[in-house]
Amino acid sequence: MAVKPALPDAHAEALSAIACLRQLTELFTARREQLADAVDLTEHQWAVLEQTTSEHFMPSMFARSRQSSAAAVSKTLRQLIDKGLVSAAIDAKDGRQRHYALTSKGHRVMEQLRQNREAAVRDVWMTFEPKQLRAFTEFATELSSKLEVYSRRADNKISTLARIKPRDK
Repeated sequence: MAVKPALPDAHAEALSAIACLRQLTELFTARREQLADAVDLTEHQWAVLEQTTSEHFMPSMFARSRQSSAAAVSKTLRQLIDKGLVSAAIDAKDGRQRHYALTSKGHRVMEQLRQNREAAVRDVWMTFEPKQLRAFTEFATELSSKLEVYSRRADNKISTLARIKPRDK
């Protein structure tokens, strides 16, 4: 006779893992806000500042990827310009486009953020054995993949259900 896995135990373990992931997510968010605050930025300003370092930064694309509005990103860019961290110039080839770049002060702020983040990597992450970090990475990668597939399936199911109209009684 085959032994069935103890579903209540597995379910309890899954809920415990979800609670740990929620706590980890909250801690990462709080730490990111703390790092940003240390250099007088909001987390959103930091995210925009990071992206302006990429060669092909487009505020509208950034807004879409962060589920934000182009107006909110434009406002944040103006704040960063006012703080002297970013400069804006009209694109020479297309006058409708602006080119954003970090100023020397912006580079210093980004370097301070990088150093602060490195300190956390050194003081927290490097206390684990490489084997533990590999196991965590493998698990997180697999979990991310499964959640992504599940989310797409759930979105499709929700879209299908939304198209089904209830019958008149």
